[in-house]
Amino acid sequence: MITSRQNEKIKFIKSLSNKKVRDESGLYVVEGVKIVKEAFKMEQRVKTVVCTEKGLTLLGEVRAEVLTVSEEVFSAISSEKSPQGVIAIIEKTLNPLRFPQGKCLFLDGVSDPNNVGAILRTAAACGYNDVYVAFPSADPYGPKTARVSMSGLFKVNVFEGSREELLSFINCPIYVADMNGEDVFSFKSDKAFCLVIGNEGHGISQEVKQKATKTISIPMQNGIESLNAGVSAGILMYALKNS
Repeated sequence: MITSRQNEKIKFIKSLSNKKVRDESGLYVVEGVKIVKEAFKMEQRVKTVVCTEKGLTLLGEVRAEVLTVSEEVFSAISSEKSPQGVIAIIEKTLNPLRFPQGKCLFLDGVSDPNNVGAILRTAAACGYNDVYVAFPSADPYGPKTARVSMSGLFKVNVFEGSREELLSFINCPIYVADMNGEDVFSFKSDKAFCLVIGNEGHGISQEVKQKATKTISIPMQNGIESLNAGVSAGILMYALKNS
């Protein structure tokens, strides 16, 4: 059992909270019994599982290297308020850029990890299997994003790059949301399309707007002008899917 916070393996795992380290190592972390079990179920490339003795009991069978640590050491690497004692280190799935297969999402600089996580979860539930993430954006592999996605990250294809690079691979109609767009609930969508979700503060970039095929909107009442990006994305995804 590892009992020192200064253990080199523990220090490296803690460093994975930094995006630069995640990018350089090609690894990221997920925390919690349910999501780690889902990682194994979805055949993610789990390299190491770090757990307390109690966490190992909750997790059951593990098909990876196991590092058993003390409660004190685990608390030093956990990002949870009430940790369950289970963390997995997973190799990132680096998808080479390709054209979308069916309806897809384009995250145009969505900066809040909670929004990106919620969007990935909803995309998986709704069948938007290809998600293009334009930089700068919240890292899809960040701890908070992965936690909020509730394994949605494992169930969609994430493609990362610059706006220009990603747009060159979008070969279907592009729909962007705007207050003055067509009501999404009376809108007839194409069979395959790309739904763009913009930055929380600045909306859709000019670069993407210039490529837009259609502009759509969510009707509002009671003087409300806009919704949270994650909420808007969910409404739009389901509305377009059923249009």
